Amino acid sequence: MNNSSFRLSEIVARLGGKVLGDPETEVFQVATLEKAGQGQIAFLANAKYRKQLEASRAAAVIVAETDAELTELPRIVAVNPYSYFAKLSALLNPLPAMPPGIHPTAVIGDGAVIAPDAHIGANVSIGAAARIDAGTVVMVGCVIGERTIVGAHGRLYPNVTIYHDCVIGRHVIMHSGVVIGADGFGIAMDEGCWLKIPQIGRVIIGDHVEIGANTTIDRGALDDTVIEEGVKLDNQIQVAHNVRIGAHTAIAGCVGIAGSATIGKYCRIGGSAGILGHLQIADNVEIASFTLIGKSITEPGSYAGIYPFSRNDEWRNNAVHLRHLGELVKRVKALEQEMKSSKGEKA
Repeated sequence: MNNSSFRLSEIVARLGGKVLGDPETEVFQVATLEKAGQGQIAFLANAKYRKQLEASRAAAVIVAETDAELTELPRIVAVNPYSYFAKLSALLNPLPAMPPGIHPTAVIGDGAVIAPDAHIGANVSIGAAARIDAGTVVMVGCVIGERTIVGAHGRLYPNVTIYHDCVIGRHVIMHSGVVIGADGFGIAMDEGCWLKIPQIGRVIIGDHVEIGANTTIDRGALDDTVIEEGVKLDNQIQVAHNVRIGAHTAIAGCVGIAGSATIGKYCRIGGSAGILGHLQIADNVEIASFTLIGKSITEPGSYAGIYPFSRNDEWRNNAVHLRHLGELVKRVKALEQEMKSSKGEKA
């Protein structure tokens, strides 16, 4: 646990913003407005929590310019209090340092190159001709395939598996259970039996990507599966072969992305959404949770396809009507045509 404390003046010197109130106020941890106490700093990023600000016992708070006069507490005024809180939390809670070196139980293949300051934990397996760059941490039980490259200052939590020939950028975080480069679901029917199609592409992951626990990213069938820089993937996401995810896109848990879909930059995809294969999603698209995308999206904006829940008996009744929707449309069109004809006769 980090016990370092910082004065508000020191924080502003590092992260920007300005101090109102006592700049010598010291904080050692972040907390919510409701729970913060001595030595803790909270933040206000949403107007609906202003009442909590009034009652907060935090040592200091982070606020926007518009809220700067709502409290007498020592405060940091920032353009974006939420992102400022994120930066400050990282400052107050640095990742634990891992000692450089290779654990004696690790298995290192022939020709593998491991930076002297990398950390290779117990029972790690690193394949032949693989490369682990400077400052990267590979924790207990990870498997790195042959000829795979893991860029500098990465962090692989226990039991991450990266198959052969993959390329991982710098400052990449992979949480436990991540699997990179497994075969995509490529099969062909031949005389009543499925034939496996060899998956000979790679997975290429850019810099500053984070991948949540038990997320899987399949290698390409022929070309590569590509995750561009700054992408953030939550837990339990399935990314199929030959998918491309554009830079700085964020995807919440349990999303499924079928093969050869292309997702643009700066997209936001809610949990449990589904994207069918071979579709194109434009930049700056927001997709609501549980939405199924069945055709390409060519314009930025927000998209949703969620059927509201209801009591079970009501849902069943509505479902019956939905089954006859096509028939109902035909009847309405026929009535419209009949009304037009009737008006014509009267005229």
